[in-house]
Amino acid sequence: QVQLVESGGGLVQPGGSLRLSCAASGNIVRVYRMDWYRQTPGKQRELVATVTSGGTTNYVDSVKGRFTVSGDDAKNTVYLQMNSVNLEDTAVYYCYAEIMTIRGRGAYWGQGTQVTVSS
Repeated sequence: QVQLVESGGGLVQPGGSLRLSCAASGNIVRVYRMDWYRQTPGKQRELVATVTSGGTTNYVDSVKGRFTVSGDDAKNTVYLQMNSVNLEDTAVYYCYAEIMTIRGRGAYWGQGTQVTVSS
């Protein structure tokens, strides 16, 4: 079984910074990709940033130039550095990963971490 545990959420002022972490644990053979999504009440979950095992990254337009996603393969961990945050960044942020275990390839979600941008 695989677990994704997010951390680093909290309250931040507009223009401030926050770093989220997501650590994968379990019988991991290989991590193919780890993504960050976010969701606000009444809206669909939105893909924010992705990083593949090869290091390729992609971002939704609204966070380009402000957020940076990175991975630590040795720790099976992905980070989301959030800079110059604004009110629209308030959401629950979820980690998503596609991972190969001894039982095969699967998709996994973390429990989510709340990010609130407020003055």
